[in-house]
Amino acid sequence: MSEINSPAKNIEFTFNGELISAVSGQTVGAAILESGKRSLRKTRFENKPRGMFCGIGICFDCLVSINGVANQRACLVQVLPNMNVQTQIGSKL
Repeated sequence: MSEINSPAKNIEFTFNGELISAVSGQTVGAAILESGKRSLRKTRFENKPRGMFCGIGICFDCLVSINGVANQRACLVQVLPNMNVQTQIGSKL
């Protein structure tokens, strides 16, 4: 897709302290993937990376912590300005 037809990236948020740019209406998971990152959380026992799997909210591989709230599915949450997104280890209860 050419730059002329690309939507403007007008929202910024952080993922593990790194500034990420996103398009209005984009999900957190899509914006993180577009930035080149593939790991969103780590497994509880073996600390193995997990990323987007289904991308439609059925699985829980994309769990992240958003503004201190754990267990947020990155594929479902729309990006908002100044969100603080962090990698999650396992699933928090």
